Amino acid sequence: MATATSTPAADAGIEAGAILLLALGEDCAAQVLKHLSPREVERLGERMAGLTSVGDEQFDDVLARFSGAVDSQRSLVGDTGAYVSNVLKLALGDDKAGMLLERIVHEREPTGIESLRWMDAETIADIVRAEHPQIVATVLVHLERDQAGRVLASLDESVRHDVVLRIATLETIDPNALKELDEVLARAMAGGARTRKTALGGAKAAAEILNVMGGGSEAGVLEAVREADADLATKIEEQMFTFADLLKLDNKGMQRLLRDVGGEQLVVALKGAEPEMREHVFANMSSRAAETLREDLESRGPVRLSEVEAQQKEVLKVARRLADEGELTIAGGGDADFV
Repeated sequence: MATATSTPAADAGIEAGAILLLALGEDCAAQVLKHLSPREVERLGERMAGLTSVGDEQFDDVLARFSGAVDSQRSLVGDTGAYVSNVLKLALGDDKAGMLLERIVHEREPTGIESLRWMDAETIADIVRAEHPQIVATVLVHLERDQAGRVLASLDESVRHDVVLRIATLETIDPNALKELDEVLARAMAGGARTRKTALGGAKAAAEILNVMGGGSEAGVLEAVREADADLATKIEEQMFTFADLLKLDNKGMQRLLRDVGGEQLVVALKGAEPEMREHVFANMSSRAAETLREDLESRGPVRLSEVEAQQKEVLKVARRLADEGELTIAGGGDADFV
């Protein structure tokens, strides 16, 4: 893999970005980082961790360049380590942030597996194509879900089935096995070694990867998994299509769904829903029906989480039936749609 050469201009840009993010505050900085690539986040995080204060002239220059009105925030945070940790967790989530922070703190080079994250899916598929499905599964759970989905789509159909089954049943990875795999990949990509036993696989990981595979191939993969383990296939399927996904329904689709969902069922299901979901439902009902539903939600006392989840699953069953009948289309996690 070609490695970009660092230039003085690029280094100055990274430092200016780091100063600005430290001045913005954790929440705002986290929102900025969400829109950057993994490599950009890593470089900015490393620079932020090494900064504690800057001169007035440099600070003013940065603010002028970015047209930031942040005069009240001239003092950078005292504990940059805690700041960087909080910002990365807000932007990336605890698991991804933890892995990145470990590298930043120890100033380590990317490992073999980590180096794959900067490659295109076809290249990764070529690298792992001849490997055992267990190795492929181990590699994919370390990648971003959309990237892993594209890699999976590039593999032979028979291999996909076995790989997804192994991802869904993967719970932890032995540090020694991971180290050996890293060393093999490192020899090809000049990476370093890292070992970290952590939960990476499971039905949710398999579902997230299948969501972005696209092309209608996920149905065949799920059927193959079902033949090996019907319960596991059901768990993966449930994770692929969640209650929150109903927000992706357009108005016509939501109105069609609501015609087949009972009022009591809807009240309980919405008790545990986000405000955006409730508003989406209200917006697709008549004014009178929406007002009645609002009153029912407000007057209903506490409901057990298990009951909420049960009714949400019933609503999803209705949605799946309508999707199978061609009356609903649910947008998937990738570029394509799945129903």
